[in-house]
Amino acid sequence: MTELIPLKVRLLRAGAVLPVYMSEHAAGLDLTACPEDGAEVVLQPGERRLVPTGLAIELEPGWEAQVRPRSGLALRHGVTLLNSPGTIDADYRGEVGVILIHLGQAPFTIRPGDRIAQMVVAQVARVCPVAVEALGESRRGDGGFGHTGT
Repeated sequence: MTELIPLKVRLLRAGAVLPVYMSEHAAGLDLTACPEDGAEVVLQPGERRLVPTGLAIELEPGWEAQVRPRSGLALRHGVTLLNSPGTIDADYRGEVGVILIHLGQAPFTIRPGDRIAQMVVAQVARVCPVAVEALGESRRGDGGFGHTGT
């Protein structure tokens, strides 16, 4: 069993739900919708919207949280994240919001408490960019986008 690392979570309003792992080996904690007014959110086809979670988190320095789509919402309804993954930095203390976009054909209703995204917490390696005149050789070289096949 992997050691659980405490994550400080502030519930900002009534109806906010602590993130939870939905299975024993899940990588992401599910995030739920918690609109400020407690009302349903209806996404029209093609519409994007920032959906609040009612949560603020405190990450330790050297850690980040990535907000990612839920595969079931994407497959069944065409609802996904516009900026996937969204990054929550260790020094951010505001409300965690999820930018959803609806790529389906019919209006989609999000009710308070619905699972809308997942959050993966991971360590971050910080780098020190250094300008150089040339880069080392590699077998791939500068081949990109589709270089290794379709």
